[in-house]
Amino acid sequence: MRKVLAAKLHGIHVTEANLHYHGWITLDPDQCREVGILPMEFVENENSGTRISTYVIFGERGSRCCVPNGAAARTRATWTRRKSSGRGQRSLTFDRENHITDRLTYSVTRDGAGVYCFDIAGGAGDTKSSRFKL
Repeated sequence: MRKVLAAKLHGIHVTEANLHYHGWITLDPDQCREVGILPMEFVENENSGTRISTYVIFGERGSRCCVPNGAAARTRATWTRRKSSGRGQRSLTFDRENHITDRLTYSVTRDGAGVYCFDIAGGAGDTKSSRFKL
């Protein structure tokens, strides 16, 4: 099985943590909608030095919340969703108050000659590309 990044909440700040709650992470449904994260979908913590996998529940719409619960509450988090969505992988970048500061889309395509192209498109329309053959 190959894991593929489908969405990333880069730099999202923990707004609260609840050690004594059932394990999952509570996120703002508006931000989840932007990257395609669904309720009860598994996500992973990527930058705390350990990997924690938990599932998402939606908090209050517009709250910009990021509330790890249970064991996940012991981590600092960049939460990512793994599983190809078929739409291009999306990444949101956040400021200290969890306002979205940038939107990126990652895309991997393959041409008829077997050459892969990896593109990163920014919210301002700028695109960075690289090509490689496996």
